[in-house]
Amino acid sequence: GLVLGVYSSEKDDGAAQFTSAGDAFDRLVSGKLSALLSLCGPPLKKGKTRIFHGLHQDFPSVVVVGLGKKNAGINEQENWNEGKENIRTAVAVGCRQIQDLEIPCVEVDPCGDAQAAAEGAVLGLHEYNELKQKKKPVVTPQLHGSAESEAWQKGVIYAEGQNLARYLMEAPANYITPTQFAEHIEQKLRSFNNVKVHIRPESWITTQEMGAFLSVAKGSAEPPIFLEIHYLGGANTDDSPLVFVGKGVTFDSGGISLKPSSGMDAMRADMGGAATVCSAIVTAAALNLPLNIIGLAPLCENMPSGKANKPGDVVRAKSGKTIQVDNTDAEGRLLLADALCYAHNFNARAIVNAATLTGAMDVALGSAATGVFTNSSWLWTHLYEASILTGDRVWRMPLFQHYTKQVTDCPLADVSNVGKYSRAGGACTAAAFLKEFVTASHWAHLDIAGVMSNKDEVPYLRKGMAGRPTRTLVEFAARLSEDNHN
Repeated sequence: GLVLGVYSSEKDDGAAQFTSAGDAFDRLVSGKLSALLSLCGPPLKKGKTRIFHGLHQDFPSVVVVGLGKKNAGINEQENWNEGKENIRTAVAVGCRQIQDLEIPCVEVDPCGDAQAAAEGAVLGLHEYNELKQKKKPVVTPQLHGSAESEAWQKGVIYAEGQNLARYLMEAPANYITPTQFAEHIEQKLRSFNNVKVHIRPESWITTQEMGAFLSVAKGSAEPPIFLEIHYLGGANTDDSPLVFVGKGVTFDSGGISLKPSSGMDAMRADMGGAATVCSAIVTAAALNLPLNIIGLAPLCENMPSGKANKPGDVVRAKSGKTIQVDNTDAEGRLLLADALCYAHNFNARAIVNAATLTGAMDVALGSAATGVFTNSSWLWTHLYEASILTGDRVWRMPLFQHYTKQVTDCPLADVSNVGKYSRAGGACTAAAFLKEFVTASHWAHLDIAGVMSNKDEVPYLRKGMAGRPTRTLVEFAARLSEDNHN
């Protein structure tokens, strides 16, 4: 199969305006493609397709897909590069049509941006069907022509990174336990000689006095794991690393503060923070990015047993601060409190944590963007600029003292794990809680609860767990590594 892009007509005559690959193919078939397109009615709208059969012996099926306006670039209102998003969407739609025709191989028009085209193809075709007997046919996308092969390969690596996060988040919680999560990541990193993976057991977590993390883990029969990854891509292994921290609750029942049963199955993806940061490091290693990155993922389940945290319990974090656990379903911040404290051991250039932390984040932004709470405008600018390129957007949220007071005004301990005004500003009070365990001057907390899954909002992702914002984290790391060079 072949997927070709066509731009929206600038003029009223409706003549198709092909990409350079489309033009070349139309010449190859003596103008038959443009003739057929003009016979098919009005010009193709963005993301809409037409399929033609029998035009050329090498490509029995050709899908032509609308790319929107040719000169689309950065859209200031939308905070993304519209041209790149149009390409990702168009290519994904075209590749899926080839898959529906059960054609095993598809060549993809680079559409003027081979990286975006590769991302659209690889993200658009991904589906979790490991456990089904009847699977969709596997389709292998490859670049049509050879002019942009390096950019294409980069796009494939970026997309495969996000697909790894999607795979981990989508898999059932009895298949991805804390131990199996850690082993899966270790296996992905085994071939890189500049990566060390430490799978820390419960005994190590105990010696580190991570009382907040352990208090969550003790409710489950599954043993907790603290996953620590060192990627040494920098010119000097002693250079200050970028530290990624990810919440790794492989299943979240809510604990004693039990969640409603409706939709609880989606809580197999409550380790989305760990999945995205670990996948970003796997991607950084595949791209051989020239910087050092450390990944930290506290992994456990949050279950309601006779050993589980009870509302009103007080636990002691690694930093020595005591925490009143007023709601056992606000458990992610307990894991992160200890992991963030440990992250300060590494003289980090920046600490970035990601977590499916609060339903309040989903209420605030929905699936349009990841909420970012940060004490550093430098860090914010890098994340924001990275997200414009990837189309996986971020939006800055407040870290006011107003919210800090709501978690530090606590009757029994130094801090409470929920704000005293309950639901009001829930994503902000959660961020304020985490800030109590951070002294680093460049820290950002990404609340990814709203972008955890996809229904139909991102057209190049199928329905299911989204693996967002893995590509933005990778692009952010790539920008930091460019800073190193300059």
